[in-house]
Amino acid sequence: METKKQVYRLQGLSCTNCAAKFERNVKEIETVVDAQINFGASKLIVFGEATIEQLEKAGAFDGIKVIPAKQRTEEQRTPFWKKRTNITTAISALFVLLGYSAQFTAGENSVLSIGLFALSIIIGGYELFKVGISNFVRLQFDMKTLMTIAIIGAAFIGEWSEGAVVVFLFSLSEALERYSMDQARQSIRSLMDIAPKKAIIHKANKEYEVDVEDIQIDDIMIIKPGQKIAMDGIVVKGQSSVNQAAITGESIPVHKQVGDEVFAGTLNQEGSLEVRVTKRVEDTTIAKIVHLVEEAQAERAPAQQFVDRFAKYYTPAIMIIALFLAVLPPLLWNGDWSEWIYRGLAVLVVGCPCALVISTPVAIVTAIGNAARKGVLIKGGIHLEETGRLKAIAFDKTGTLTKGTPEVTNMELIKDISEEELLGIAAAIERHSQHPLASAILREAERKAIDIEKWQVGDFRSITGKGAKANVNSDVYYIGSPTLFAELLDLPAHVQERISRLRTEGKTVMLLGTNKELFGLFAVTDQVRESAKAVIQSLYKLGIYKTIMLTGDNHATATAIGNELHLSEVKAELLPQDKLTTIKKVREEFGSVAMVGDGVNDAPALAAATVGIAMGGAGTDTALETADIALMGDDLAKLPYTIRLSRKTLRIIKENITFALGLKILALILIVPGWLTLWLAIFADMGATLIVIMNSLRLMKVKE
Repeated sequence: METKKQVYRLQGLSCTNCAAKFERNVKEIETVVDAQINFGASKLIVFGEATIEQLEKAGAFDGIKVIPAKQRTEEQRTPFWKKRTNITTAISALFVLLGYSAQFTAGENSVLSIGLFALSIIIGGYELFKVGISNFVRLQFDMKTLMTIAIIGAAFIGEWSEGAVVVFLFSLSEALERYSMDQARQSIRSLMDIAPKKAIIHKANKEYEVDVEDIQIDDIMIIKPGQKIAMDGIVVKGQSSVNQAAITGESIPVHKQVGDEVFAGTLNQEGSLEVRVTKRVEDTTIAKIVHLVEEAQAERAPAQQFVDRFAKYYTPAIMIIALFLAVLPPLLWNGDWSEWIYRGLAVLVVGCPCALVISTPVAIVTAIGNAARKGVLIKGGIHLEETGRLKAIAFDKTGTLTKGTPEVTNMELIKDISEEELLGIAAAIERHSQHPLASAILREAERKAIDIEKWQVGDFRSITGKGAKANVNSDVYYIGSPTLFAELLDLPAHVQERISRLRTEGKTVMLLGTNKELFGLFAVTDQVRESAKAVIQSLYKLGIYKTIMLTGDNHATATAIGNELHLSEVKAELLPQDKLTTIKKVREEFGSVAMVGDGVNDAPALAAATVGIAMGGAGTDTALETADIALMGDDLAKLPYTIRLSRKTLRIIKENITFALGLKILALILIVPGWLTLWLAIFADMGATLIVIMNSLRLMKVKE
């Protein structure tokens, strides 16, 4: 029997430790089989049965509100200074100030000053003590346990003022951490809010405004100028420019007409459109992007896995060090108990792992959210880290370095025949062909406004791997490769020389004629993307040592494109398994390699690469599912941005971990001679946490 799965959104989730505790509490519910919390996305997945009341009871220690994921709710945005925890922090600060004032007027250890400091501790630390004492009883040692012991210990040895300052600074640190994480999570909220919640549907000659959840596949939506498109669909009437920046990151609006696909969350500009809905609300491209981004932010990157493992042993170690420091000097060397207990408490405070625990997730959440807004879907922290280490990148040719749509570049007459007749006959035959090169001939005929109905075609037959033949106005014509015509007649020397020259330029040559004479030739090539050359140069500047093109095309075509783009290596006439072998060899040489392809026919190579990067993710399920990274706008220029973002993320994570650990070690050294007070210890810890968060939020500003 399959276990029931329920997904919830969470409001009020404040910190990583609270998330871990909430997850443990949910797992302890009898009817729950398992539970997974996504701190970055504020989501909870429950396997089994649990009521909202049970879940909110499990999160009552942090005031967590639980909402079913499918339930539409407007999140209540409470201003920073109106939140209950922030109000108690402010009141705690007020009593600290009053306590210090009382010390000046009534004396340092007066009942009034101690009473005011005690009020500050109780008001500001009430929520902290509830959790800390509960954890201590259960022998669960986290930062709240450390802080509770330190504050109660400070009061016990008469350091009321320092205990009160520690409570205030810790509360302030938690408030600022919550605020910063909310800012980082805003990237997901902005994605979720892109698509409208209602749409206008045309039924039985009337228009109705309905909720998107009630829209069915094949319903017809009316999208007026200036409105956002609510669902994925196909245009059935009208034409307009649509701004797709929210989905693909494209800055220039895309012209849409009948038959074109449109995406939920994009903005219709000047024209009116009627769109046939093709996907339900939960299956739209934007819904998939939100889901994948949330999953990506939940996935632990290698650096985060290290921090999690380290923190597991770090907190108990700090408690043991604090105990030894408080007890051993008085017992072994007749040290002053009050002084050494104070230093032991300072170890507990400075040992609080806030900055270390938050160092990686806030950077990963921010970077993935920033990338998603710019049309780059990164499916996990591990892929972000791996991309930051790349030294070699392999590219598929067709549809990646090239546009994927072949164009006629040369049309030459061999017999005394007009261009119109040559192109008209060729297009009339190719209209019946499924070959990719046939579309190039048809587009050229359309561009030159040639009426191909003048030529009546019958008895069309495809000649596999070589071309086609057909009756055209009662004469038998052939169109195809030079190999086909070499079997039909002797090719003149000047024609062979011309074919050879065009092939060295990377062009595919097609001939048209009968079995007795040639009429003319066409040279067709897949056009290189305008941005490709600049992208390759940008990659070299970023320190990518090797760029390699892998293609099934012939050597001449591949070499011509490779030379034009200044690629470091070209491998042509490859089967899918050959691409796979090449990727494995490059990976052995450089340690890691990315493969950039279209996510369909490059699946084996994408899977074998350290990082698989798919082009054209918008509306392409294969690209979204198979690749580690999807460039949603089919825009190769996003690749250097992705590498820059990944490298900056790696650098910031290393800076955060180094800074957090370095500051702890320095503070611990300063405690031994008694140079670090309790309030300075918590101030240092708070400062470290804020610096780590602010450093991570710099990733929001990485530009393309």
